[in-house]
Amino acid sequence: MTLSTMTLSTASNFADPDAAYRLIVEAHRGLSDEESAALDTALVLVLANHIGDIAVLREAIALARRHSIARPASPDMTLSKDRA
Repeated sequence: MTLSTMTLSTASNFADPDAAYRLIVEAHRGLSDEESAALDTALVLVLANHIGDIAVLREAIALARRHSIARPASPDMTLSKDRA
């Protein structure tokens, strides 16, 4: 068993976070609800694999669940403002 050395970064790592948000929104343009859900699933799996650390993934899932239950998605995805 390997110990995790990564921690979840909740500050924006994008030079232009709004551009990143627009890119994700645009990827869904013209898709049905089912196609959009499939895109989201594929994107999550690709990015989870990129992270490659189960502890960080677990932390990210918990944070995303808290945010999705507490309030709807917004362009300001900087999670360092987490009040949960």
